[in-house]
Amino acid sequence: MAEHIAIFDTTLRDGEQAPGYSMNLEEKLRFAKQLEELGVDVIEAGFAIASPGDFASVQAIASAVQTCTVASLSRALTKDIDCAWDAVKAAAKPRIHTFIATSDLHLEYKLKMSRDKALEQAIAMVSHARNLCPEVEFSAEDAARTDRDYLCRVVEAVIKAGAQVVNIPDTVGYSMPQEFGDLIAYLMNHVPNIDKAIISVHCHNDLGLAVANSLAGLKAGARQAECTVCGIGERAGNAAVEELVMTMRTRKDLFDFSYGLKTEELYKTSRLLSSITGVAIAPNKAIVGANAFAHESGIHQHGMMAHAQTYEIMTPESIGLKKTTMVLGKHSGQHAFVRRMEDLGYTLSQEMAGKLFADFKNVADKKKEITDRDLVALMESGTHAAPQIYELDNFVVNSGNNMTTTACVTLRRDGRKMQAVEMATGPVYACYKAVEKIIKHSYVLEDYQLRAVTEHRDALGEVMVKISDNHGVYRGRGVSTDIIEASMQGLLAAVNRMVEVAESNRKESEESDHSAGRKAKEWVPLSEEARSRDMKMSGTIDEDVTKELYHV
Repeated sequence: MAEHIAIFDTTLRDGEQAPGYSMNLEEKLRFAKQLEELGVDVIEAGFAIASPGDFASVQAIASAVQTCTVASLSRALTKDIDCAWDAVKAAAKPRIHTFIATSDLHLEYKLKMSRDKALEQAIAMVSHARNLCPEVEFSAEDAARTDRDYLCRVVEAVIKAGAQVVNIPDTVGYSMPQEFGDLIAYLMNHVPNIDKAIISVHCHNDLGLAVANSLAGLKAGARQAECTVCGIGERAGNAAVEELVMTMRTRKDLFDFSYGLKTEELYKTSRLLSSITGVAIAPNKAIVGANAFAHESGIHQHGMMAHAQTYEIMTPESIGLKKTTMVLGKHSGQHAFVRRMEDLGYTLSQEMAGKLFADFKNVADKKKEITDRDLVALMESGTHAAPQIYELDNFVVNSGNNMTTTACVTLRRDGRKMQAVEMATGPVYACYKAVEKIIKHSYVLEDYQLRAVTEHRDALGEVMVKISDNHGVYRGRGVSTDIIEASMQGLLAAVNRMVEVAESNRKESEESDHSAGRKAKEWVPLSEEARSRDMKMSGTIDEDVTKELYHV
């Protein structure tokens, strides 16, 4: 009988630590619910003691998730463990995940601690965590570079102290697959009480071997794999859950394991991650990239027409990409539209179906044929939309290679139209300056990404925008066959979130000042240094837009 592999997802902890992937509480909660739908066994919801925001996120996820174990990471310190327990104790299945470094390199230079002292602390803190929480996981940080006999002592001791799961991380992605497999096998053969715990593997991708090392560890006896969606994480990231699980599914002859993960949810989960973080998935990304099931070579196309398995070792349906012969276009009805969305894994309320169908019709008037990727892009841009404070009425751009671009932008707010004209070095930058002038709220453009959702000249352009002000960072997303319109949609989605926060803070301040008998303070604009950063980005923006202008 195939042995079960537990899938431990750390996208919301290790993954979120990667630059550009930070999420707010609402975004983390949305993603945690999708991880539950995906069917992971454990969600590592965060590092509770890291910040009040992390604590609140872990606590909210612990309360919302019902079928998965919810874990919080903690250092092997009493205050960390107590904080982690406070955050996860409301979970249906809580877990405290505590760690301490065990390699001589980390002990000498980072912890400045002897081996015996580290072992003593590991035992004490696992025991403390076990007195609070029914399930405890211990990680030996940098285990792959730890002396094997000392690592055996640590593993034996923490199991005896109450750890039911012991994680063996390749923290810096240093190991080779055979080497890492040998390490797990060594522990399985030299730790007397190893049968009393589940051995877990957590491999980083610094040499591109995270998935290979994780699989080697599973073959050698580990029964939990720690992964992230799309392999995001510190430095080069972690083992990608979609690659790990689809390898086990595709090569069952080599990996006779069972798992509870629903692979049909993989594509949807990866797209949600991209939508939330604003970081696009690389086209050549294994399993979920845009090119994973695309064939351009004539030889490949001929083989595919003869038999799909000539060039596809897995089916698009196995990851949640549905194949269908029903073509959607401008003459399609709402019933057909809703049916296609259901085929793609989306259940729409009546209100959402009506809104998305209207968006679909607008796109269909501009495109001959709507693809599944177009529909997914429309769904992501319409779901969890930003508040509609400012809405785009129209824009007119006058641009050329030997002239300064001029943009006239008209926005609506509460039924009132507001207009501004601005000049800049390119059409998007001019439009963005006009928006800033209308809303009278300075912001810094932190990131701007433009890509074609599908192929051909009439493809949808997808724009992801990240802006910031004195209160925080805000993301927006726009989709249109017109890249300037998509850029405006993305900016306004982010701007509306920013304005909502600013006006809420201002209202609270006014109420507080009123109750204290003081006059409310005016909003303080961004510094000249911050504004100059925004100006410096304009060349990059317009260069990117120019490159894509006739392709999208």
